[in-house]
Amino acid sequence: MLDSRLRLTPPRLCLTFCLLAMGLAGLALQHAGALSTALSALFFPQADNVTQIVLHYSWWPRLTISLLAGAGLGLAGVLMQQVLRNPLAAPTTLGVASGANLALMAATLMAPWLFALGREWVALAGGGLAMGLVFLLSWRRGLAPMVVVLAGLVVNLYAGALGMALLLFNQESLKGLLIWGAGSLSQSGWEGVEFLWPRLAIGALLAILLLRPLAILDLDDANARSLGVSLKRMRLAGLGVGVFLTACVVSVVGVIGFIGLAAPAIVRLAGARRLMQRLLWAPLLGALLLASTDLLLQRFSGTLPTLIPTGATTAALGAPLLLWLIPRLALHSGHPTTANHSLMRRHSAPGRLATALSALLVLAILAALLTGQGDKGWQWLGPSQWLTLEWRLPRLLAASGSGVMLAIAGTLIQRLTANPMASPEVLGISGGTAIALIGAIYLLPGASHLALIGIGTLGALAVLGVLILLNHRSGFLPERLLLTGVAITALFDAVRAIVLAGGDPRGQQVVAWLSGSTYYVDLTTATTVAILALLLALIARPFTRWLDILPLGTPTAHGLGIDITRARLVLLGLVALLTACATLVVGPLSFVGLLAPHMARLMGFARARSHLLGAALVGAILMTVADWLGRQLLFPEEIPAGLVASLVGGAYFMWGLRRI
Repeated sequence: MLDSRLRLTPPRLCLTFCLLAMGLAGLALQHAGALSTALSALFFPQADNVTQIVLHYSWWPRLTISLLAGAGLGLAGVLMQQVLRNPLAAPTTLGVASGANLALMAATLMAPWLFALGREWVALAGGGLAMGLVFLLSWRRGLAPMVVVLAGLVVNLYAGALGMALLLFNQESLKGLLIWGAGSLSQSGWEGVEFLWPRLAIGALLAILLLRPLAILDLDDANARSLGVSLKRMRLAGLGVGVFLTACVVSVVGVIGFIGLAAPAIVRLAGARRLMQRLLWAPLLGALLLASTDLLLQRFSGTLPTLIPTGATTAALGAPLLLWLIPRLALHSGHPTTANHSLMRRHSAPGRLATALSALLVLAILAALLTGQGDKGWQWLGPSQWLTLEWRLPRLLAASGSGVMLAIAGTLIQRLTANPMASPEVLGISGGTAIALIGAIYLLPGASHLALIGIGTLGALAVLGVLILLNHRSGFLPERLLLTGVAITALFDAVRAIVLAGGDPRGQQVVAWLSGSTYYVDLTTATTVAILALLLALIARPFTRWLDILPLGTPTAHGLGIDITRARLVLLGLVALLTACATLVVGPLSFVGLLAPHMARLMGFARARSHLLGAALVGAILMTVADWLGRQLLFPEEIPAGLVASLVGGAYFMWGLRRI
């Protein structure tokens, strides 16, 4: 009896957050005097009272917009989860929010006249395109829940990379969008509220009209069709309303992370099983969650050294929630984790192939050193211009060395997990390294390269620990493992948004580093990176026997005398060290760790020793070419090598996702 009385139900949950929000609001309004004075400021502000003017045009609109945005995202999350029968579907996890944000950024720069049609339609187009890409990537797997969410998170990351590219070349034009894009609820009037509430009302009305048909989606497809429901039309209608709600919210306040995931998930866990219950309680909880988070931030904003956007904060809180939900999903991969390396085509003479790749690497380095664009167009570097090598050589050494380390790390993690879509970038290892290094940049100014490598390695090891903890019971299912990694990367994105929105001068250094720029690398650092790449490649070489046997499965490995636990720990430690060293130079999202092992295996490098060698050579070639292309494509502007590799590798990852 006691348990039933204390059980947390949706009404009690919402009441708890309502009391929390009211308490925080009361603390925030202390300076206004009596509550009647604050309410008077809402309706009849005195023109000569500065406090009441601030309350009327800033504080009250901000509270109202937080309630509206949270409710809209909560409702959108319920619709998406119902249509896809997927408890992880949400505006953020499906890439809708980031697609809408990217569309608004692009329109701001290239076609500002589009805003005359209404900014919500620009955002709707971006969100719709992102949703369409997610459908395209997951259609072959019948919109399987894990594949849909994984595709959405990858589209989310790719849209973020494109947004970073726009930001790099238009920092002045987009400076005001940095805080807004990270989810800013700051208001200077009631225009945002007047814009948002009627559109959310329309979306809520459409959701109510779709209530009965959407409820039928609780059944399986066969039973739903037997009741005369057109599943395609119903899914299109439900997702259309969800995308519209998300686009409207993003067009006003930017990207608010994970409210659309958290609110429906929490009310479901609290007992709201029926669709009608979730449509009622999830928007209410979403509104209270966002308002409470924003009020809490405002409460402590005076003691914080930098401005922290509300949207980035909700993302930072929501990513752990996503990680907590992943092991609790009763979902299974349609493709078991098997060792498919032996099924790949083997080259009859891998030594000759490696020699050819080495020659290609030398040619790529020579071309990158001696060719390029100048004042007179394309030209070879003559003897009188050899002084330019002082700037080009360090960049090439750093780029190629980082490519080698990421490629080896990717090969190790792919063979260790028997998962061809795994890599340090995709599994969040690079993101964990980046979070640790950003903390070191801000908290330990002047830290040595050795200290940064150590800190980055600890960050990577922490992420590896989380991956093992959350996936060992499921047998490291590929889709679940990838979803965990991309959720960790989403946490890194939240940290990055907070850093960039803070206005700290060190943020420019972080932007350059995150994008993978080798522009500031000197010869000493580049030489160190190249030597480290060579040493770590030699250290990995003795482990090739483990790498050949581990993909065959635990029983086989035990039967051949391998201590599985020790082998995994040693290899994961090496992956962490390789990732930390490479991330220091080319940032966290180059995707070389995914692309290089794949290309090497497709060429015919099947055995572990040759696979490591081939992947290392391909990684070096990819980063060398990426660095050279980044200098030439938009000359005299420059695209960082890591960003070029990220855009190419991300596209490859999305192509590969259609095959898993």
